[in-house]
Amino acid sequence: MVTTGGRRASGRDRPSGGHPRTAVLAVPFGGERCQSEEGTAAAPRSGRPPRSEGGRRRRVVRLIDAGDGRKLAVETWGAPDGMPVFLLHGTPGSRSGPRPRDIVLHRLGVRLISYDRPGYGRSDRQPGRTVADAARDVETIATALGVERFGVVGRSGGGPHALACAARLRRRVVRVAALVSLAPGDADGLDWYGGMNDSNRREYRTTDDDVDFLAADLIDRAKQIQEDPDSLVRRLLPELERADRRVVEDVGLRRLLGQTYREAVRLGADGWIDDVLAFRRDWGFELPAIRVPVLLWHGAEDMFSPVGHTRWLAERIPGALLRVEPGLAHFGAVEILPRILAWIAEPAASRPEAAGLRTAADPGRAAASGLPAG
Repeated sequence: MVTTGGRRASGRDRPSGGHPRTAVLAVPFGGERCQSEEGTAAAPRSGRPPRSEGGRRRRVVRLIDAGDGRKLAVETWGAPDGMPVFLLHGTPGSRSGPRPRDIVLHRLGVRLISYDRPGYGRSDRQPGRTVADAARDVETIATALGVERFGVVGRSGGGPHALACAARLRRRVVRVAALVSLAPGDADGLDWYGGMNDSNRREYRTTDDDVDFLAADLIDRAKQIQEDPDSLVRRLLPELERADRRVVEDVGLRRLLGQTYREAVRLGADGWIDDVLAFRRDWGFELPAIRVPVLLWHGAEDMFSPVGHTRWLAERIPGALLRVEPGLAHFGAVEILPRILAWIAEPAASRPEAAGLRTAADPGRAAASGLPAG
């Protein structure tokens, strides 16, 4: 067990029964909290962010009771009456990570829901959590928002958690997509570190060998990000493939990544530590138990979570659709997201091409998944 200053919820707002209680924080786009309204209030149903007295737009952060004394920070975007889709962030990451603009989400007919995993951002820590625990939190949030059926997209470190939803919430989940995901730490027959860059390889090997050293290192890196949000991107730059470098050199996206990382570690490295530990330990569910439609997408040049991980997953998830895209790498998952959301939002479409996804680059797997070889 890693003990690095985990936070405990007081439980003072925990309801005695009924739907989970929510607190609504109105937060300016600049990021500072300006007011708190306790109770069961919901955000405006118009889909438009509320405005402060000065007319500046604010975003609404819901704090939803997880049912065990923890609070989960949640935000929504897009069409209020659209197809609900959970977007599960990467590692490290937060609910404010890269996403399509509101106008794109409206055009897609998507109501995008994102939350901070425990220990990140404004969500309370859940020491010892497993990957499977994410399914319970997603279900709790869906119930609190009045959502019965929904899709799930997990990007990078969110990928395993999306698959947990596919395995555990089959009666509520319509479709699931895992983008540039890792495979389980005990993946039989997979060279888990094969093709992985040096920094990720060191981090995960340290998880196996010296958890205290890992925690100290991530705590130090979290402090650096708090002081300089761009520090993580700069640290990654020497290891980026050309495709990823092209993506992160976009000024707007790079600024957003810095803001996302800073929000992720606003109260420390707890979420980051717990994610890394969970990835290397038993995930808490079986991949063959998945019965909902799953799309696995990976950039062929990815060195953060190598494409072999997704191919391994595709061989073990019944009926999984595999898409390996040449010329893209890890951050290509940001660019592909609108097309993935289109696939999620159109359950009647039986093939990824209907959402503009090109055919699979793996002919052997294409035949197994029902996709034509490209």
